[in-house]
Amino acid sequence: MDMVPVKPEQIHTVFKSRNDIQNIINESSEKIIILVGPCSIHDVQACLEYANKLKKLSQKVDDKIMIVMRTYFEKPRTTTGWKGFINDPNLNDSFDVHEGLRKARGFLNQVLHIGLPTATEFLDPFMPQYYADLISWGAIGARTVESQTHRQLSSGLSMPVGFKNGTGGSIQIAIDAIIAAKNQHVFLGINEKGQASVVKTSGNPYGHLILRGGKTGPNYDEESVTSAAESLINNGLTPKLIIDCSHGNSSKDYKNQSKVFKSVIKQKLNGQNAIFGLMLESHLNPGSQKISSNPNDLQYGVSVTDQCVGWDETEDLINWAYNEL
Repeated sequence: MDMVPVKPEQIHTVFKSRNDIQNIINESSEKIIILVGPCSIHDVQACLEYANKLKKLSQKVDDKIMIVMRTYFEKPRTTTGWKGFINDPNLNDSFDVHEGLRKARGFLNQVLHIGLPTATEFLDPFMPQYYADLISWGAIGARTVESQTHRQLSSGLSMPVGFKNGTGGSIQIAIDAIIAAKNQHVFLGINEKGQASVVKTSGNPYGHLILRGGKTGPNYDEESVTSAAESLINNGLTPKLIIDCSHGNSSKDYKNQSKVFKSVIKQKLNGQNAIFGLMLESHLNPGSQKISSNPNDLQYGVSVTDQCVGWDETEDLINWAYNEL
């Protein structure tokens, strides 16, 4: 934080956007949220080009749609694989975590300078102390949603946090996580100086469900959304959720994301008020690529993790949603 300080106007962007998201969840704002951007950050130059394009688009749709850029630095793996920009920023198994943290915070600094709020998934329980002050929306992924450590972590985060249904498709796991994160917790962690500390949290009242599909199939359809909203109510929670257009809902094929996106917008138009946002995995160019032995051989603006829709399709989808809403 000393190496990469931020200016008051950037902090203002974070706090204002956190409040804007809370207002959407509370229904004091009629906007919807679109969390959009690369599956993972791996090339700062390409992602800043993307951020500049996204900022221009967000200014056109701001009266109806709140745009938040995905800035995902940590990647949970089912078995093994590249663990993300912080863990291995050079994409060559050199694992320069110190450099990864510095670059990640620097990237967030630049995105906030552009004027965009940011979203990320929190994975390592110590990492948020290094950059969570620059994040407006957080996520707990399908592989960690059942973890007590991540539920405790979420209870102390100062932004709204979405909990994904499990990889198997269970939403009850995520509902349990929302309830756990609403409550106070005491656990061993680190303070802002990196010292081992007993951490006491006050609870996070803005936890919500993310439907991302699973091994049982997609769960973005009208019946699944209605069922999920009823389950939230039955557990004493506000029926508010976000639909992830990728992962199990797209059958991991980026070409299906637009179908999911349009279905969700139509449900919203038909009065499904439980839906307050969407997630879209998007980059400058469509598809994905594998990390090669020489990172310089990578295609510019193409994801190295999950498949993404390209910028042109992203712009078309968001403009379509704006005109429909």
